[in-house]
Amino acid sequence: MQRGRFSVMDVQGASDIEHMSSTSGFQHELWPLDEIDPNKAKFPCCLVWTPLPVVSWLAPFIGHVGICREDGTILDFAGSSFVNIDNLAFGPAARCLQLDRNQCCFPPNLAGHTCKHGYMHTEYGAAITWDDALQSSVCHFEHKTYNLFTCNSHSFVANCLNRLCYRGSMGWNMINVAALILFKGHWINWKSIIRSFFPFTVVLCLGIVFVGWPFLIGLFSFSFLLMVWFLTGTYCMKNLLEC
Repeated sequence: MQRGRFSVMDVQGASDIEHMSSTSGFQHELWPLDEIDPNKAKFPCCLVWTPLPVVSWLAPFIGHVGICREDGTILDFAGSSFVNIDNLAFGPAARCLQLDRNQCCFPPNLAGHTCKHGYMHTEYGAAITWDDALQSSVCHFEHKTYNLFTCNSHSFVANCLNRLCYRGSMGWNMINVAALILFKGHWINWKSIIRSFFPFTVVLCLGIVFVGWPFLIGLFSFSFLLMVWFLTGTYCMKNLLEC
C-alpha cells in the first residue's frame, strides 16, 4: 500500500473503534445515585409498592406501584390524566426494588442501541437518560383514563421500562412488573409488613367467624378471577389492557 493512503478496511476499522468507544463512553456516564432514604420518601431508580385500600384487604398481592427518578422522586399513575409526583397516592412505600441503569438501553443515535430491538425501540420512544424515559411516559399518561382493571399504575411502570428497554426487553406489562416488585422487592421495615397484611388478616378472621367456609371460597374465587382477568387480558387479548 502506498504511503499516505488508507484502505477501505482501515477506514472501516477506525470508524468501528471510534463508534464503540463513543457509545461505550456514553453508556457509562451515569452519575452515582444517592442512598435510599425511606424517611424522606427518596428511592433513586427504584420501583416502589404500597397496598391499595379495600382491594388489598381482599387480595394482598394486589397493590399500587410507582417508579422513581434518579434523584429519588416517586412518580405514579394515580388517576385519569394525572401522574402523581413525589409520593405514592395510596400511602408510603411498603416495598422497593432498585433497578440497575446499566441494564437499560440509552442510545445516543440509531446506531447506538445496546439492545436487540433497535428500530422498534426508537419507534416506541427510546431515551438517552433514565429521567428522560420517565418524563416521556408521564407525558403519555397525562392523556390516559385510569382504570384499575385495564390501565393502572402497573401499566405506567411497564411503559417506562419499555422505553428504557430494561434488561433488553420491550415486553414489560402489568403481570411481569407486579412479579418483579413482589418477588424481588424488599420490605421497607417491619411496620410495612404489618400495614400490608393486617387488614387482610382482620377481614379473613371476621369472615371466617361470621360467615364460615363460604367466605373463604368467595375470597379465593375473587382472587382467582382477578388473576384470570389480568393474565387473559395481558397475554391473550393484548389490545384490551394496552394504554
